[in-house]
Amino acid sequence: MNSRKWVQLFLSTLWIGGGVTLAASFFFKFDSYAEFWQPFQLFQLFGLLLFFAGMGFIFSIISQMGFFAYLTVNQFGKGLFRSAWTPVQLFLIAFTLFDLVYFRYQASEDGPSVWGYIVTAAVLLVLSLIVAYIKAKETNAHAFLPALFFMVVVTTVEWVPALRAVGSDYVWLMIIPLFICNAYQLLLLHRLTGQDHTEKA
Repeated sequence: MNSRKWVQLFLSTLWIGGGVTLAASFFFKFDSYAEFWQPFQLFQLFGLLLFFAGMGFIFSIISQMGFFAYLTVNQFGKGLFRSAWTPVQLFLIAFTLFDLVYFRYQASEDGPSVWGYIVTAAVLLVLSLIVAYIKAKETNAHAFLPALFFMVVVTTVEWVPALRAVGSDYVWLMIIPLFICNAYQLLLLHRLTGQDHTEKA
């Protein structure tokens, strides 16, 4: 893939991250906007929009760093573990989902219900399965597990800063653009590289 396509991937992912985060902020940070409506404060409101868009750009860059790291780790894992790389990926996926439930629940101080963490992990898994299925359908069956590994494990690793933050608004404000940016890069890569159905992921 030439440099022009890499730049295209970078810029398009950047704008998606900024736009999605900005849109999500209207739902999860509505109170922040409400402060500048009565009375209406144009410059403060514009500054807030720039803040959330900039935050989205940062999320996008985190997503892209994770994506390139994943490409390296996947090739490294194939070379080091060979046939064992498949069970290693399955173990890491299972451990990550377990971590999203058990360790987050143990670390919580206000004692929320464990079901909230279970639902979060389940939704992430289901959406990741959908993305991995589309990737495999558009390329080949061998791409399913690496795609699932990326969408579950790498997305969760990228999500860690928000998971450690106080309050749930930034947790959701970060995971939505991260997941969308990751899915976008994963599903666009084979189109940019011209990968056909006979190639292995």
